[in-house]
Amino acid sequence: MDKKFESKGRVCVTGASGFIASWLIKRLLLSGYRVIGTVRDPGNNEKFGHLWRLEGAKERLELVRADLMEEGSFDDAIMGCHGVFHIASPVLGQPSSDPKAEILIPAIEGTLNILSSCKKNPSLKRVILTSSSSTVRARDDFDPNVPLDESSWSSVELCERLQIWYALSKTLAERTAWEFCKDNKIDLVTILPSFVVGPSLSPHLCTTASDVLGLLEGKTEKFHWHGRMGYVHIDDVALCHILVYEHENAHGRYLCSSIVVDNNELVSMLSRRYPTLPIPKRFEALDRPYYELNTSKLRSLGFKFKCIEEMFDDCIASLMAQGHLCLA
Repeated sequence: MDKKFESKGRVCVTGASGFIASWLIKRLLLSGYRVIGTVRDPGNNEKFGHLWRLEGAKERLELVRADLMEEGSFDDAIMGCHGVFHIASPVLGQPSSDPKAEILIPAIEGTLNILSSCKKNPSLKRVILTSSSSTVRARDDFDPNVPLDESSWSSVELCERLQIWYALSKTLAERTAWEFCKDNKIDLVTILPSFVVGPSLSPHLCTTASDVLGLLEGKTEKFHWHGRMGYVHIDDVALCHILVYEHENAHGRYLCSSIVVDNNELVSMLSRRYPTLPIPKRFEALDRPYYELNTSKLRSLGFKFKCIEEMFDDCIASLMAQGHLCLA
């Protein structure tokens, strides 16, 4: 390992109880790091119990209070850390009358608050920001024969017109981060995962896990918009974060996705593997552009992705073990 990161030191993970953050903390602890996780209510043992059960948690995990919308609330958590993994980001659940207030402003201002705390920390070596593949694919001017890569950016105008609030929040937050880090000479690397699938460490399902559960139960409403989507295993996302943190030559943006498939390809595969589940046989044809994702930049660091069958098998096994799903 490169000298800059040869010591498994102290790192901060924002939004520690989330789907991706929980897996990242698991992998960081297994790798020997001391982890400071930020949460809004450290006393909520029911919500964070799964973190304390992780190997190494009692010795090297600390949960501290911080809020995206409170300026300076991340100062104590970040001070003294060599690395910061900023994962916390608002997700729009039910239809909202004010998505700007619920998701756009917290995503952008929260990112600025965290980076402002990073700026005060003389021990900081690198910041890893969890962005999204939605920051590259929400556009209508690309060549479908050329896979999208990290040089692509989603259209703000298109996101606003189609009210794709999550993609807009991620795009604006990542652009804001790049501008701030350039002005303040902070070493920033961003990870752009596609749709994340796999086992949940928490018994409380996140939005993506709930979407997958709905699909397995025959509820297709949430998948209608996608038409075509990239998928990646949750463990791969966690490992990718650590790889680009530790790799001296890592720089810029990294698409993190195993495969891109149409909805009908996905349900066909799942129906064959799980014939007793009421998985829909087909989706209505949607007028969505064909695209692929070029992940050669991440693969050039030696990264290898798990296949789509493994990610869904692991997810379904987890849903069954936690009592959310039953195979007939």
